[in-house]
Formats: sequence, structure tokens, C-alpha cells
Amino acid sequence: MRTLNAASTHHVAFSSRASRLTSCSCLTSRVTGSRLPASLHSSGNRFLRRRMGSHAKHRQHRVSTVAGTLEPGKCTLVVGATGGVGQVLTGKLLDRGFKVKALSRNPEKARELFGGAKNLELVQGDCREASQLQKVFDGVDAVICVLGTSAFPSARWKGGNGPEQTDFIATGNLIRATPKGVKRFVLVTSAGVERFNKLPFSILNLFGVLKYKRQSEELLMQSGLPYTILRPGRLTDGPYTSYDLNTLLQATAGNRQDIQVAAGDELNGETSRIALAEALLQSLLLSETENRVFALTSTEGEGPGTDTKKWQGLFQTS
Repeated sequence: MRTLNAASTHHVAFSSRASRLTSCSCLTSRVTGSRLPASLHSSGNRFLRRRMGSHAKHRQHRVSTVAGTLEPGKCTLVVGATGGVGQVLTGKLLDRGFKVKALSRNPEKARELFGGAKNLELVQGDCREASQLQKVFDGVDAVICVLGTSAFPSARWKGGNGPEQTDFIATGNLIRATPKGVKRFVLVTSAGVERFNKLPFSILNLFGVLKYKRQSEELLMQSGLPYTILRPGRLTDGPYTSYDLNTLLQATAGNRQDIQVAAGDELNGETSRIALAEALLQSLLLSETENRVFALTSTEGEGPGTDTKKWQGLFQTS
């Protein structure tokens, strides 16, 4: 385990509406009222500022796969692009020169969020219906799945969006439909997936969210796809799209821009959506993350931002 300075900046302006934001070295978040770091206020970050509030033991699962990393210009399918992490991730990918296919059940919401951003293709599809995934992989080099729902009953469960439908059925359909030729399938799950029978995670798992996430992890590890799995703690920083305590409190990482990474499921705490999105992008660039499982939590410190060498050291020593 090693702690390095980590977190990141938001990137890319997606629509002309973002141009109305003023350019300044420091901005106050409309959602939290907190002061955002200056690194988040370049012109390329306007869209996301509007929506912010701010392993070794798995080696036995490794199979012969089409290994590889991605470079800018390649296409990533982002599943869950309109969620909090998905919005930040999509912006980062586009800003670094990647092409993005954003899969969404609601193209109107995606269009409102992302506008007509260059190198972005909006694709309509529902992962709960396997038949709707047959054509979404054309030209796709990697898949990042950031699907998720609330652990407890909430408005997000309406329309069949509970943990089983979202974290097991939808994610499972996506894994099974993904062509074996992709260079990487990156999946976000959660801290506690191997400890869901122990406190405090047994409480979080009352409706099965950790159990279903773990089942999807196992399916991915046995699929033959080159994978990376990231297990964040409770998510902080906007965009706030969930129904949990941190959302109600509009929690931010604040000075905790450092990131702690460990193999397996041994960390507790909170994880910034900003840092998680950067870790997802960096995992595509680094062979050290292939067929690995990492836990991530935010800690006090500044952060390596987009420095791939620092992220490489972080993943290598975990």
C-alpha cells in the first residue's frame, strides 16, 4: 500500500451554455458554497464546474486475454455517463483526446448535459435489456462501467433500478455482451464487497447492493476480458446524483486530495468522485492495472492530478 498525492481536475466544456461562466482563479460552488481549487477553473473545465459540489489475491482469476492500454484517439464506451462519476469521467476523457461513446437510457438528459461536444457520440440503450447492447460496441476499444444505484430504497429505485437490476443484471449483461477484443473493461464497485457480512458493511448491504456488486466482479474476472476493478469508499464531491448521506450533506473532499490505494478490499473511508474519475482514466493508460483490483480512499494532501508516472507508482506498489 502506498499513498501518493492524487486527485484531479475537471475537464472540457460541452455546450455553449458553459461559456457564460466567468473565467477566474477561484470560484464558489453553486451547490455547496465551498471554494473550489484554482485548477478546476480553466476554460476547459466549465461544463463540470456547473455540476460539481465540488489483486495480488485476485491473480488467480487471471486468464489469457487481449492485453493492452489505450492512447488518445481511441474510443471508450462510458456506461453510466450521466451519473456523477460518469459526467466527470466523460469530461476528462474528451479533454485528453479520447473519443467517447456515452451509453444512456435517456438521450435527452445526456444531450442536455453534454451538448454537441467534439468526439462524443450519444448512444441510447438499457443494459437491463441484453438485446439493446448488440450494436453499441462498434468501434469501441475499452469499456468503463460506472453504473450504480442507492443502497437503500430511494427515488432512484423507481422503474426497476434497484441494486439487483442495476448492479447485477445490467452490469452482467454488459460484461457478457462486450467483445473479447476490447483492450480493457473497467468496473467501479465499492469498498466492502468482500466484507458485506461484517459491520458496518452488513448494514449497507441490507438490500444486497454489495452482494450484487461482488457477483458482477466475479463474472468480469471469469469472463476472459482484460479488466480493472476499482472499489471506492463513500463518494464525495459533485456532481450529486445519488440519494445518500454525503449527497444530503453536499460533502466535499476539501483538503483530502491525496489518494490511498490498496489491492483487494481493505480500505475504509470516503473517495472523491474527481479522484475516482482520474483513476479510471489512468487505468486505461497503464499496463500495471490490467487484471487487478484496487481499493481507493481520499486522504489529506494535494494530489498528482493527471501525472501518469505518479499514478503508475501508486498502482505498482499496491
